[in-house]
Amino acid sequence: MAFDKELLDILVCPKCKGELELTSEEDGLTCNACKLKYPIQDEIPIMLIDQAESLN
Repeated sequence: MAFDKELLDILVCPKCKGELELTSEEDGLTCNACKLKYPIQDEIPIMLIDQAESLN
């Protein structure tokens, strides 16, 4: 089962409250404003700022 894309309608970046996008590999959610990637593990997005990866 893949990540439920309907969650993208309600999830926001926990840091800036901006819009999130699903990565092409569907392994994370990215915030273009903060340049952060929140990982998805076992179909669950990990929305903790300290667990996010920098896109820079």
